[in-house]
Amino acid sequence: METQGDFTWNSMSGRSVRLKSVPVQSLSELERARLQEVAFYQLQQDCDLSCQITIPKDGQKRKKSLRKKLDSLGKEKNKDREFIPQAFGMPLSQVIANDRAYKLKQDSQREEQKDASDFVASLLPFGSKKQNKELSSSNSSLSSTSETPNESTSPNTPEPAPRARRRGAMSVDSITDLDDNQSRLLEALQLSLPAEVQNKKEKARDKKLSLNPIYRQVPRLVDSCCQHLEKHGLQTVGIFRVGSSKKRVRQLREEFDRGVDVSLEEEHSVHDVAALLKEFLRDMPDPLLTRELYTAFINTILLDPEEQLSTLQLLIYLLPPCNCDTLHRLLQFLSTVARHADDNVDKDGQEVTGNKMTSLNLATIFGPNLLHKQKSSDKEFSVQSSARAEESTAIIAVVQKMIESYEALFMVPPDLQNEVLISLLETDPDVVDYLLRRKASQSSTSTILPAAVQACPQFSTSVFTP
Repeated sequence: METQGDFTWNSMSGRSVRLKSVPVQSLSELERARLQEVAFYQLQQDCDLSCQITIPKDGQKRKKSLRKKLDSLGKEKNKDREFIPQAFGMPLSQVIANDRAYKLKQDSQREEQKDASDFVASLLPFGSKKQNKELSSSNSSLSSTSETPNESTSPNTPEPAPRARRRGAMSVDSITDLDDNQSRLLEALQLSLPAEVQNKKEKARDKKLSLNPIYRQVPRLVDSCCQHLEKHGLQTVGIFRVGSSKKRVRQLREEFDRGVDVSLEEEHSVHDVAALLKEFLRDMPDPLLTRELYTAFINTILLDPEEQLSTLQLLIYLLPPCNCDTLHRLLQFLSTVARHADDNVDKDGQEVTGNKMTSLNLATIFGPNLLHKQKSSDKEFSVQSSARAEESTAIIAVVQKMIESYEALFMVPPDLQNEVLISLLETDPDVVDYLLRRKASQSSTSTILPAAVQACPQFSTSVFTP
């Protein structure tokens, strides 16, 4: 068995690619889908969590309960309801789709305004020249009028949209040397957008998945709140514990729900923004770590620290991309907050007060909103029995571990990448070659091998031959 870092593949073009740990967000959509399957297999074979493990479904694919259907019908009949919520209480994938649709609408409106102004500008010179032609003598204008219209309008003729603005416009030059299945690759290269409807058949699914990293799937609200608190709240004592203005929080909530382009500025209270973030996570129909994986996450506390970390990593790979990306952004933020918990001295020798929010304190607050079986009637996690108390302790311990180890949790080790490539090699060798060439172009250590060496892979179980 090769040691970590020695998983080397050779592409058809002769590039030697040594796999190394990479962020999960850097993998293509197709690789992330296969990574989910590889992680599922390893969890079943190598991890004893004493529970059944299932791959969570996308939030939009869940069937509505009868109660939810009745609630939705009641909302439709409510005449006072002037808008459909865009953020709170919605499946995560739908929130991201709403954000994406809003951004595309804004971009389209800007493009239309630009096109309209360009069109008006194109008419002005044409109109002035037309008047000049009518005033000129018929004898001298006969020859010039036949050419002038084309000359005056051709520079202003709208050109086709640039390739970069089209859906799925990737670097097409990177696949020009492929001999086979070019149409298969071109179809697969179409960039997927968040919450895009996928084919019901799993075999057809891969054909719709992108061979490039997908759009980062983090709700605008989550990212905006994290950025605001990172900028203005890291030194705020008791952040997430101190009360907020219910009125101001409700106003911010309604603005995000209406799809307004909310800009959180310095004048916005840190405690209001912190409360808004907690409300968003609390009101999600399905918790960020999903109900399907609740018991699996809880049972990781029974493992030794090193095994717990690797198991948590595999469980995170099972999450839908939107859950995984949002969890990464949230843990990144919470880790930053925890690093500012203690008092310290700045570069000028001035004492800086810490926010007192350690990873344990943060896990105590956020854990019940990230991981639960069902919503509690109270805002905070309620302990109803000794068993519930044990679960509460386990939830806090698991989330604390994730906050303290978030960087390692989202790095995909070489052995898992190797398994993903082997899985793809069985069905799509042309795709593997494309992915290898993309990895090689991103790696500063890649080298061109002599032709004689190309057929001799350095890792026997990951043989890749033309």
